[in-house]
Amino acid sequence: MDNIFSILFVKCSKIFRSIKFICAVLIIFTFTAAGNPELCTGDKISKQKPYSLALELRAFYDFTLLPGYLDNTICAQVSSWDTTGGNDDGFSGKYSFLSRNADSSLVIFDKKGSGVINRIWTPTPTTDTLDFYIDKADHPTFSVAYIDLFSGKRFPFVEPLCGNQLGGYYCYLPIPFEKSCKIVSRGKKMQFHQIQYRMYDKKATVKSFNPHLNDEEKNALDKIITLWQKEKRTVTDFYPAKLLESLNAFQIKPGETIPLFEFNQGGRIMGFEIKDAKIFEGLGKNIDIKITWDDEQNPAVYCPAADFFGYAFGRASMNSLLLGSNGTGNFCYFPMPFDKKAKIELVYRQDKSYPQVPLQFTANIWYSTEKRVPEKEGRFYAHWNKNISSQTGKPHIFLNVKGRGHYVGTILQAQGKNAGMTYFFEGDDSTSIDGNFRIHGTGSEDYFNGGWYAMMDRWDGKMSLPLHGALDYSLPFCRTGGYRFYISDKLSFEKSIFQSIEHGPAGNLFPVDYTSLALYYSGFPVSELTLPTNELSHVFIPDTLIIYPQLMDYNIFGNIDIKTTWKYGTGGESYLFTPGKESWLRISLADIPDGKYSVFFDLLKQPTGCDFSLWQRQTQISDWISTFHSAEKRERALYVCDLIQNDFIKTLTIRFKTDNQKTSLLLNRIILIRKQ
Repeated sequence: MDNIFSILFVKCSKIFRSIKFICAVLIIFTFTAAGNPELCTGDKISKQKPYSLALELRAFYDFTLLPGYLDNTICAQVSSWDTTGGNDDGFSGKYSFLSRNADSSLVIFDKKGSGVINRIWTPTPTTDTLDFYIDKADHPTFSVAYIDLFSGKRFPFVEPLCGNQLGGYYCYLPIPFEKSCKIVSRGKKMQFHQIQYRMYDKKATVKSFNPHLNDEEKNALDKIITLWQKEKRTVTDFYPAKLLESLNAFQIKPGETIPLFEFNQGGRIMGFEIKDAKIFEGLGKNIDIKITWDDEQNPAVYCPAADFFGYAFGRASMNSLLLGSNGTGNFCYFPMPFDKKAKIELVYRQDKSYPQVPLQFTANIWYSTEKRVPEKEGRFYAHWNKNISSQTGKPHIFLNVKGRGHYVGTILQAQGKNAGMTYFFEGDDSTSIDGNFRIHGTGSEDYFNGGWYAMMDRWDGKMSLPLHGALDYSLPFCRTGGYRFYISDKLSFEKSIFQSIEHGPAGNLFPVDYTSLALYYSGFPVSELTLPTNELSHVFIPDTLIIYPQLMDYNIFGNIDIKTTWKYGTGGESYLFTPGKESWLRISLADIPDGKYSVFFDLLKQPTGCDFSLWQRQTQISDWISTFHSAEKRERALYVCDLIQNDFIKTLTIRFKTDNQKTSLLLNRIILIRKQ
């Protein structure tokens, strides 16, 4: 009998030790899973893997990972920003390197520990070689011409993660490192650049970058290419698992609030579409989208629907990977997990300033019953901030919240209150995370991966790319806009995040009207909310519109020689027109609102100045005006005539009168002032 009890005691002890071991493993898993995106997607649990290129690439095609926290990591950026607070963010190259080696090569990035470079951006690439020293290597791990990070000529730095548009060159190919990473430029000068990175927890296991990709990494890159370059994407391209669907037709009248979707148990919205896109167009922007989770006191999303879907100044303007308008309707494919309840509503504000009629539309919502995992995932939030009258010396705030989460996107409509050049877009972005300054940019278009605003074929008009783009650019209206989404490079915060952007080259001195939407995931509900109102949502239309020659849409009749110069300090280019006999210059006014205007020319009178007059079609609307003067003399606002702009007349023609001495017209700007 004693032997039997002894045997039973030994077996029970072994079982007890096994249970303790299993519990210990589960406890360890609980603390590590939240910090590694490979370990969980909702309730899914898989075998832990080291941080690697393949794992980092997964974030670009598996968007179920977006709500997942990346704890115990530090997001930051090295850039060429002017640390004195000025605007020399790369022009001279003074602030564009960390140190200069004895051979005059430049160290532009140098971090010790385990981490990953998520993004490299510049508008000024060169053919100089960059040497990447990974994990304390004595010799470069790999070398590449700076331009070939973006040109597509050097695998694996290929589209769509690498490329150039809108004046900016961008590389989103992740470069993980286990012990350290240093980047050295063999060139003697660097200009504008930003290098964003994430440092992992000290205990993290990392597989360092190798430019010779293995099969797993190549397959991941192929998945990204297939998804991103697909001409028409639907929710099933992002989430192939079977989803529940709610499809309904609706009518909404002014003054009404209607629910599009209600779900009274835990789950997650995986995407929704609203058709057609025209219902949110217009200068009033008086239809709001409102999303509420789990009976929270404040909605998670409450803003004009046009601003949520990336419209710019009343027009559909964004067709990104996860959010925007695609010609037929509006879409959002950001995953949105919740605990108990979800509600999506549309609010149609009454507004006497604009005609209002009942609207018909359809809404598709795709969802699942997979609940949020609170310790591992955040809820989706969008912070709307409308700044009609900016304060001198204070930046525009994208987001200022406390708690745990990560930042995933910015949409901005930016308009200057002073007519002329868009100087406000010189402003830098800056980000503090958990009370520590982490990121400082080099200019507003730079923040959106662009470069060189007001220059042809650069940041000069709307263009949508998967993760970033320009919403608009108009010099006459002194306005622009941009968007940028953080996918692999989402900004993780444990306690707080503060992100803002300047308006003006320095000091936040340029008066502006800014509308921004900051997208983020968090476990903490909204504590402060700006309610959309008619006053806040109306699109600002200035009375003074200025046309700069450099972005002027024009046609020529006859022969005209054109030379450009930056000599006269307008902020843009001046054009010297030297016309032949019977030569005309017709300028498009297609974007100018209908109305009556007084026309002024900013021009140079000079010894070779010719005569000119203005015409609308075959009707002369001004007298002949001489630009001759014995010495150079700038006329900043020379009155020319009045004109009427309507649907039937959308052009303005300059006709020239020359002789042997009077041969040219130097035009700085055309100024239109609306008449009451």
